[in-house]
Amino acid sequence: MTTAGAMARVESWFSNQGWQLLDFQREVIAAYAAGESGLLHAPTGSGKTLAVWLGPAIEALNDSEVAAAPTCGLQVLWLTPLRALAADTLDSLRAASAGIGLHWRIEARTGDTHSTQRRKQRESPPQALITTPESLSVLLSAATTADALRDVRCVIVDEWHELMGSKRGVQLELCLAHLRTFNPALRVWGLSATMGNLQQAREVLMGPAGSGQLVRGPPSKPVTIDSLRPENLERFSWAGHLGLALLDQTIAAVESATTTLIFTNTRSQAELWYQAIVQKRLDWLTLTALHHGSIGKPLRRRIETALKAGNLKCVVCTSSLDLGVDFSPVDQVIQIGSPKGVARLLQRAGRSGHRPGVPSRILCVPTHSLELLEIAGARAAHAGGQIESREPITNALDVLVQHLMTLASGTGFEPMQMLAEVRRTHAYAALRSEDWQWALDFLERGGSALQAYPQYHRIVLHEDGLYRAVDARMARVHRTTIGTITSDETMQVRWFNGKVLGSVEEFFISRLKIGDVFLFAGRTLRLASVKDMSAYVRATEGKTRNVPRWQGGRMPLSTELADATLTLFERTPDAHAPPEVRLLAPLLALQQRDSRLPNRRELLIERTLSREGSHLFVFPFAGRLAHEGLATLLAMRLSKRAPVTFTLSFNDYGFELLSERSYRADRETLAQCLCVGDLAADLLACVNVSEGAKRAFRDIARIAGLVFQGFPGRGKSNRQVQASTGLIFDVLRQFDPQNRLIDQARLEVLARQLEGTRLSASLRRMQDLPIALVDTDRFSPLAFPLWAERLQSQIISSESWRERVARMAAQLERSAVARAGWVCR
Repeated sequence: MTTAGAMARVESWFSNQGWQLLDFQREVIAAYAAGESGLLHAPTGSGKTLAVWLGPAIEALNDSEVAAAPTCGLQVLWLTPLRALAADTLDSLRAASAGIGLHWRIEARTGDTHSTQRRKQRESPPQALITTPESLSVLLSAATTADALRDVRCVIVDEWHELMGSKRGVQLELCLAHLRTFNPALRVWGLSATMGNLQQAREVLMGPAGSGQLVRGPPSKPVTIDSLRPENLERFSWAGHLGLALLDQTIAAVESATTTLIFTNTRSQAELWYQAIVQKRLDWLTLTALHHGSIGKPLRRRIETALKAGNLKCVVCTSSLDLGVDFSPVDQVIQIGSPKGVARLLQRAGRSGHRPGVPSRILCVPTHSLELLEIAGARAAHAGGQIESREPITNALDVLVQHLMTLASGTGFEPMQMLAEVRRTHAYAALRSEDWQWALDFLERGGSALQAYPQYHRIVLHEDGLYRAVDARMARVHRTTIGTITSDETMQVRWFNGKVLGSVEEFFISRLKIGDVFLFAGRTLRLASVKDMSAYVRATEGKTRNVPRWQGGRMPLSTELADATLTLFERTPDAHAPPEVRLLAPLLALQQRDSRLPNRRELLIERTLSREGSHLFVFPFAGRLAHEGLATLLAMRLSKRAPVTFTLSFNDYGFELLSERSYRADRETLAQCLCVGDLAADLLACVNVSEGAKRAFRDIARIAGLVFQGFPGRGKSNRQVQASTGLIFDVLRQFDPQNRLIDQARLEVLARQLEGTRLSASLRRMQDLPIALVDTDRFSPLAFPLWAERLQSQIISSESWRERVARMAAQLERSAVARAGWVCR
């Protein structure tokens, strides 16, 4: 068949669907036909999937051998970041192939794929395979399936913005470099919807020596960002609480739409909102669902199917429904709390009107007063085109070690050829020869500190010049540990009949007693027994606010959104200001009267005395992770000047240093301590950074294969893994202090846990700003959330925390009213 004939089939199928082939889709098809790779950036729901799929499909129609489905072998790899996207993508690609008359076998392979299906795929590969980066690595770890990848013509990377900037992205870079070694003409296409640094994203995907087009789709669809606004505004916001004050207004908004997705930032918050909605609207019980990553897969699939069919009124969810899946019936999206990032907000807004040309709308529900400014800031940042970038990771030696072990478990590798291949990735383009030799030595004999232990001798150099796994068992152990996603050990939550509800992290169950009640998967459960890493539960009645807390649930305010929010503090609440700013006029006026409003031209620092001691509140507006590092740094530098002990607290706007005794740092001292100086050395000297390095090493050790968590069904407990990694950390620190993985752990704490780049940039900005040092006789509206944040971390009972915070807020409100000369009723 000619190209013109194949295009005629495509256009005929589009016409039958009531669609029109768009210019950007034609551009991608033409680039693919010319043998080019590239990155396609287009809004959610604009037709990206078809744009990149039609190139390989048309080529197959033109090639009689490739079109012969039973014999042509694997031609296209489609890589997705989430297993949940695989099924939806599978349906889309099959429908498009059938529509244009391409009789390919298209299948999916993920961690959920049954072993029988995987065996069939090894024996007779499909023509197109949808899989994840982890599953691709598993394929490369077996000699038989690695051979099947040699004929792949095209790799399509879906949702590249979700992979770049993570170790999963690094893992994928290494896999692509290996596939390019098989086939130098391999074409790679990435898909992205929301990312600021598109040129860099393309370069990372293509590799330093590669080239590719950057194709931009149609302009972003119109997105309406609105907010629910409380009738009675809190002038003293409660930081950290999951407020349900706007529940009635949220339910009214849900009632006005056909189908609504309610996004929350954490799974705990999703559990609470789901319970609140169904208790308020019992008639919606069968029309409302809860969806997050810890709920069992069968239940998630049923919810997704019902959502696609339009059988649900409302789904409360987390980022588990952020990406790619097409739920056309959804006509409204609600965001609970601040989105914390512009890209995240737009990604979620795109879940509504998920069709070309249909506008998207998102309604934001603040959980405390100051989040109104963040919502207005997100709207302003979107209007100004300020979208967050994803920074790629470089020189992650734990991922490199894992990849080398993957290849050694399969066909093996020749060291110098592999070094050249690894350096063809962005992540390792600057890899030093001594680091390469260290990685080989680490795999071959465990390095200088672990060489006496046979289990760390994992590869051996054979006479043919190839490194291979020491034996079959070592390779089998490695395949069970492939991947870079790490988290605390999870426990399955089961009914007594053995049916799985989902999973929670072990630390949560370990804090419960038999008989304790908690919320999970939209149900009220009573813990009945714990056995073999499973928590057995029974359904129960009653109310509780005891919800599992998953680690890493809090996300920091992005730089773009923080800057936009800080700018709004300077807006006069006049008729032209955003409605959120006008509503916050009383809070802003009180902040101005008791202290001053923060702005971009100075650094606001407040000093307050209370019965607890001396409070120092600093407001850099750099996000909670950077503020953790800044608070640590300032406390350490101040303590070097005079004996003092500080208690730290931080949120997205600033941080607090509390000293139980009288302590008054002056403007000159603060300016000297808030400079860049020897930043890395100072941070590494802090106790909490050293402990952070130990925690980071736990994940690095898992990725690098230093600890084996056990075969499926016989896994070690989280305590056992922690003990193993802790012991290894101490041994390496004592006997191999220059170990690259120890250094990497420290750098990861600085780079990611404390956002070192952002922290450094904040210090550089602050040292050039004059300090506005204000003494206050009570907590200001900006300081109060920091006080409440610290209080929450120190008190075990959430109810006592709420009562105390409410009491303090009421006291400050009465004081503010009295000073204004009003009558408090």
